[in-house]
Amino acid sequence: MKPSLANEMNRFHEHEEVFPIPAIELFALLHTPSAIRGWWGASQVIVHSQEGGRWSAAWGAEDDPDYITTATMSVFDPPHRIEFTDYQYYSKGTTLPFEAEFRTEFSVRPYEGGAALRVVQRSFPAGPEGDDFYAACAQGWLDTFAGIRRFVESHPASSAGEVTGRVPA
Repeated sequence: MKPSLANEMNRFHEHEEVFPIPAIELFALLHTPSAIRGWWGASQVIVHSQEGGRWSAAWGAEDDPDYITTATMSVFDPPHRIEFTDYQYYSKGTTLPFEAEFRTEFSVRPYEGGAALRVVQRSFPAGPEGDDFYAACAQGWLDTFAGIRRFVESHPASSAGEVTGRVPA
């Protein structure tokens, strides 16, 4: 993880990793609900896979979730790029102590032996009110990429070249 300061007012996180699967399959992991549940541990996921579509995930009991995140896919360019904006967060018992307009961009590119996944999450406030959330997101991206690695390892390629347990893009 390479957290960086874009400028004095706007911090961001950036992380990239190579996975041993084709770019189209790696991209599908980002918007296929069953895959997202598998690598992110969400209890429910709903995705409307198109530009302007919504992406929502929840953790916890269906009737009383602990956490929900929803965003708009302002860019949906298979198999290369998804950008999420217009986030809405719910966390049982807490609220964000700041206003922010997060932008999270996932990009996928072919790489020798597989594909590279890069994420850049922008618009963290620079003040101390955002420090805890910023630090939690740094760990969150490490955990997210570890979850994707575990998911890919547990769903090996079939002889037909498709990855079992995944829905193609």
